[in-house]
Amino acid sequence: MAVDKDMRVLIVDDYKTMLRIISNLLKQIGFNNVDEASDGASALQMLREADYGLVISDWNMEPMTGLQLLKEVRADDTLKATPFIMVTAESKTENVVAAKQAGVNNYIVKPFNAETLKRKLTAVLGDF
Repeated sequence: MAVDKDMRVLIVDDYKTMLRIISNLLKQIGFNNVDEASDGASALQMLREADYGLVISDWNMEPMTGLQLLKEVRADDTLKATPFIMVTAESKTENVVAAKQAGVNNYIVKPFNAETLKRKLTAVLGDF
């Protein structure tokens, strides 16, 4: 089944430059319905108000980290099936393990390019 490139994607990062980079990479590979949140709390609010097909979240944010956001999403019956990709500058094994245990669908280490993002998206969503 082909991926619906019109689905809404939510990018969560407290660094505006990173939001812009990921948004541009998504546009390069054909996703144009992209929303942005600058922290986990506002992302959670947005997720509860609209239907998103994917969340791409940074790990290191304040006051709610990407891991905390992931746990909130997985604990919410209406959101728990939402595909979730974690982005981080650190590839520490314990972080990967913690994210996997919390139910992350995939993990991207910064810096990354459109090809890497597309590969991770394909692994989570299927071919597009």
